[in-house]
Amino acid sequence: MSDELGALLFILKIIFIDIVLGGDNAVVIALACRRLPEKQRNRAIFIGTFLAVIVRIGLTAMVVSLLNIPYLLLAGGIFLILIAFRLIMNKEEKHHVKAGTSLFSAIRTIVFADIVMGLDNMLAIAGASKGNIGFIAIGLLISVPIIVWGSKLILIAMERFPVLIYAGGGILVYTAAEMIMSEPKLSPFFSNYQHFAALFPALLIALIVTIGWFSNLVLSNQLSDKS
Repeated sequence: MSDELGALLFILKIIFIDIVLGGDNAVVIALACRRLPEKQRNRAIFIGTFLAVIVRIGLTAMVVSLLNIPYLLLAGGIFLILIAFRLIMNKEEKHHVKAGTSLFSAIRTIVFADIVMGLDNMLAIAGASKGNIGFIAIGLLISVPIIVWGSKLILIAMERFPVLIYAGGGILVYTAAEMIMSEPKLSPFFSNYQHFAALFPALLIALIVTIGWFSNLVLSNQLSDKS
């Protein structure tokens, strides 16, 4: 694989992960600006999104540096698996966001809410980027505007084509597998069992996606029986 193609794949993976995990962030932006006049609302969205991207790039870079701590890659991988499973199961999150009554308060809400809600994005992107801050910056600069301005289309697409949710979950699990295999404390194990190491990402994806699909099927049947 050429360096250019490898870089493109890394950036595309970062963009896809951020879009899949970023739907809630778009909801927060809408809630934060709902009381502003339309002209101020657009300005708050633009400024708040710009500042949120800058802050997120910096924080993601910090997360990348922290991944050198022993067993943190393993913990991050396990956390990503839980995020992927939650995504596949379509667990809804409640948003308690106070609508800003001024331009400044709306921007502040957007930035702080994005930081708090973007922790899963930061961890996933840090793992997917393999420490390349340039890939992180490019991926976020492309994906965040797509999330903000195209959030409704993204949500409609996911509702109409559920396979996109499973695909997103699969990519998160693949990133988690890469993080776990990159853990220095576990590298001797994967070096000694290279055949297992080659199959590990695919097995993990198949396991999580299958459990999620089966759980969704059982839940759907239970809801049908109640109705």
